[in-house]
Amino acid sequence: MGPTVHIVDDDKSFRAAVGRMLAASGFQIESYSSGEELLARLPRGSGCILLDLQMPGLSGLELQARLADLAPLLPIVFLTGRGDIGITVRAMKAGAHDFLEKPASSAAVLEAVERALQLCETRRKEHDRAQALHTLLASLTPRESQVFDLIVRGMRNKQVAFELNTSERTVKAHRHKVMEKLGVRSLAEVVSMAERLGLLEKTT
Repeated sequence: MGPTVHIVDDDKSFRAAVGRMLAASGFQIESYSSGEELLARLPRGSGCILLDLQMPGLSGLELQARLADLAPLLPIVFLTGRGDIGITVRAMKAGAHDFLEKPASSAAVLEAVERALQLCETRRKEHDRAQALHTLLASLTPRESQVFDLIVRGMRNKQVAFELNTSERTVKAHRHKVMEKLGVRSLAEVVSMAERLGLLEKTT
C-alpha cells in the first residue's frame, strides 16, 4: 500500500470534499472526525496528515504535540479557517510542514501534500539508515564500544591505550574489529557514522 493522506477535520462535508479531490489525484485517503479518532487508529507506514486547527476535544496543536512522539515521521499540513500569525508561528516552530488557510485551492493543497509526502520519504530513509547503524553499533563488544567512543572523539591509538589502560597493539586490534563490524574502511567513515547518529554531541 502506498503513502496515505490522513485528513483530520470535524467538518464531515469538508473531509469528504478534500478526500474526493485527493483520491481523484491518485492518493490513498483516511479520514478522521477528531484528534482522538486518529490516535485510536494511529497511522502506520508512509504518508502525511492534513490537520484542522480547532476541533472539539483535542485541538490541532495538541494533536501535533502528541504525534511528535507517536508518529514523528508523518509531516503535518495544517488546513484551517481559524488561523492567525501567532498560531501559525507556534505550529511551524513545533514542526508543522505547512500551514494553509481555508478555502485553499486544490492546487495549493495538492502541492502541500506532495511536498509533505516527499519529506516523509526522506525522513523514513533517514530513520531506516539510523536503525541499521544502531544495529551495527549494538554488535560491538563493550570494549569495542569504548574504543569506538574514543576514536570518534579524535583520540589516537596511543591516547586510547592510555585511557583504557591497555597496549597500543590491543587498541589497534579492537579498532580493526570495530571497522570490520561497522563495514567501513576509514576513520572518516566511522566519524561520519557517529555524526549521523548524533553521538559526537554526546561525547563532547
